[in-house]
Amino acid sequence: MATVAFRHIDKIYPDGYHAVHDLNLEIGDGEFVVLVGPSGCGKSTTLRMLAGLEEISGGDVLIGDRRVNDVEPGQRDIAMVFQNYALYPHMSVRQNLGFGLKMRRTPKAEIQQRVTAVAETLGITSLLDKRPREMSGGQRQRVALGRAIVRDPQVFLFDEPLSNLDAKLRVQMRAEIASLHRRLKTTMIYVTHDQVEAMTLGERIVIMNHGVVQQADAPLQLYRRPANRFVAGFIGSPPMNLLAGELVDGTFQFAGGQIALDDRRAAGPVVLGMRAEDLALGGDGPSLPEATLDAVEQMGHESMAYFELAGHQLSMRLAADQPHRPGDRVIPRLRSGSWHLFHADDDGARID
Repeated sequence: MATVAFRHIDKIYPDGYHAVHDLNLEIGDGEFVVLVGPSGCGKSTTLRMLAGLEEISGGDVLIGDRRVNDVEPGQRDIAMVFQNYALYPHMSVRQNLGFGLKMRRTPKAEIQQRVTAVAETLGITSLLDKRPREMSGGQRQRVALGRAIVRDPQVFLFDEPLSNLDAKLRVQMRAEIASLHRRLKTTMIYVTHDQVEAMTLGERIVIMNHGVVQQADAPLQLYRRPANRFVAGFIGSPPMNLLAGELVDGTFQFAGGQIALDDRRAAGPVVLGMRAEDLALGGDGPSLPEATLDAVEQMGHESMAYFELAGHQLSMRLAADQPHRPGDRVIPRLRSGSWHLFHADDDGARID
């Protein structure tokens, strides 16, 4: 196991594209960290720089106490699991699992012992003599995981490993990876664009956008106290409702009306953030202007209702026993003290 540190890391491609800006991040020994963000945000580039698959334009990468900027990928003592499995098609599962150890001239008896142990851990013992083309996507991904585990590296790297699987398998594999981390207690860094994966797997989540870290925090802290508007709009399903307006004497005024928040934290232009579960039909919190429900999605245990205010579609969670339909006129209320305020400028930082 080992710590990982990114210190003032930049990545600039030959065409001038600045993929990662002054990245500073410390990852603890045995920590499970998830890098998440939209396509092109720099998360995979960051992982590839750590792996040695991308050159670093500036700064230092450390694994443990060792600066690895100029260390060859094979000498960094890491193992990487890719989106496309990257298995050798002409080899059996047994051979795929043991190949890395064989290249390191590990004794045959030790290779056999380690391959058998990993196969039992991942439940793929019955597949050891099969080739990749004879297996399902989920089985191939287990083999790819096993090939990484058998090397017993200091750091595991995962680059969107579940994106080729169907929804049910993704849920199952997430649980297996989380269980694996609890057993191995090895440092793991996981890249995904799926915020549900990030929230369910990461002990700490690093949100990136345009090559810049927006917030690095525990999952619930990100959800409850987003550092800026980007994080607020990215984390959560559905994302946080955001309304631009102005605070005047504690009242939020916007193009569609006003909401009597009695909030004195700021004055002037702000953006009001509201989670779907903090809006309700009833209660004694501040009321929003009357609105018409555009759509209601019945989800069994709850419903998601959508309505428009000032040109923005907002979402609201309703209890399953609230029988509302599209076209109903409603007056949503905001749970007291549950809202978020952000600056109206480009940075959109949280107002505390």
